[in-house]
Amino acid sequence: MVSKVKSCALLGIDGCIVDVETDISNGIPSFDVVGLGDMAVRESRERVRAAIKNSGIDFPVRRITINLAPASLRKGGAMYDVSIAIGILVASGIIKNTDLTSYMFLGELSLDGSIKPVDGIISMVCCAAANDIKNVIVPESNSDEAAVFKSVNILPVKNLDDIIKHLNGDKIIPSYLIDVDSIFMHNTKDSLDFSDVKGQASLKRAMEVAACGSHNMLMIGSPGSGKTMLAKRLPSILPDMTFDEAVQITKIHSISGLLPRNASLVTHRPFRNPHHTISAVSLVGGGKQCKPGEVSLAHYGVLFLDEFPEFEKDAIEVLRQPLEDGEITISRVNGSITYPARTTLICAANPCKCGYYLEQSNKCSCTPKMVQQYLGKLSQPLLDRIDIHAEIHPVRYDELNNEVKEETSAVIRERVNRARRIQNDRYKGQGIYSNSELTPALIRKYCELDRSTTSLLKMAFERLGLSARTYDRILKVARTIADMDASEKINSEHIAEAIQYRSMDRIKL
Repeated sequence: MVSKVKSCALLGIDGCIVDVETDISNGIPSFDVVGLGDMAVRESRERVRAAIKNSGIDFPVRRITINLAPASLRKGGAMYDVSIAIGILVASGIIKNTDLTSYMFLGELSLDGSIKPVDGIISMVCCAAANDIKNVIVPESNSDEAAVFKSVNILPVKNLDDIIKHLNGDKIIPSYLIDVDSIFMHNTKDSLDFSDVKGQASLKRAMEVAACGSHNMLMIGSPGSGKTMLAKRLPSILPDMTFDEAVQITKIHSISGLLPRNASLVTHRPFRNPHHTISAVSLVGGGKQCKPGEVSLAHYGVLFLDEFPEFEKDAIEVLRQPLEDGEITISRVNGSITYPARTTLICAANPCKCGYYLEQSNKCSCTPKMVQQYLGKLSQPLLDRIDIHAEIHPVRYDELNNEVKEETSAVIRERVNRARRIQNDRYKGQGIYSNSELTPALIRKYCELDRSTTSLLKMAFERLGLSARTYDRILKVARTIADMDASEKINSEHIAEAIQYRSMDRIKL
């Protein structure tokens, strides 16, 4: 007898339907799994055999062939265990219900028949919803993550026996539901707040501009001036997350194995802070199993690279394409996978090895050649892709030792939300969500300048020797500053502030 049940494979952060076909026939007893599976798929034969036997069911001593279709798609992981076991039980007559077209089966089997959680459940359930599969059987530990889609009935199970009884009608599993709205409402407050930072008003303004337009930013200044402290607080002023953004972030963290068990959605914007010894593969993704890198794990959040010049040159140069396109495509012999990478890059750097090159205190002991070698690690093409360069100086004593209350993150976030709403209304239906994503055609449409503003930009362009890409970046930042002022028109003061945020173009080595 032949049976067919549905499971799911992962392609990047998206799911793809896999038909698990089972044939049981007479012949020399064997158990074969075909369909381009990896070692974990091939080893499922032993897990499935033991799980069925230890569930009190006689394993059929016949010729068993399992085909995972489409056979041309590479499949990895243990999420096919349950679907293989169900296929065998249907083909052998243990499960009477043979019409399982409305079901998808996911989970890894233990030898005793219990079902273990797997990574990437939310992507697979999303695939089921897109393909009109109404019922998805998932491990109990994955039920919260799976239940975010209300159009699909999530049936959590503890063991193989639960599935058999449900499909035979002996004990129906109730659909599992969660209140997604309450998850967002009870989102805990950020523990880090902008009110903790004394002084640095100009840097706070630059970070607010970066948050309003999702602009990449480089902070350069002496040690202890507050670069890391402010960068860690940037997520607290980013715009409120939408449900679609939370789903995408959760997909990435789920397939990477970073989503806590019994968690449903990632409701905080991610903040990733890799060490400067990180490799290029870990930064952008790839490897033997082709996992997302840090730039994708920071999708819709912040990727913070502290001590930026200390990173390997090969590692930071691979960021060029993701910063430009908002995604990273990893190509291998077996195919290509694209991961989203729409992140806000925040970099912090000392201006030289000792860190005091820009200060007037004569503390710097570096020669001009040493400074050139240190900052020379940051190539001009990479700097051109960073919209805001902020020069930072140490906080004065009287700023640290005062009782003035600084603005809280909640107050700043409200202004950021207001600026983002203006951008969302302006770009509605055009596939972009912030000023940093403007294409050259849209820049010409939405960043028109009058004569005096054009003259100011021309003067800066000629004096600083800016590139065409930098010219576009200045216009994007100016558009954001104008939105913060609720101004439809970009004025001279908006352009002047945007030019001010190009300090690396003004530093003379």
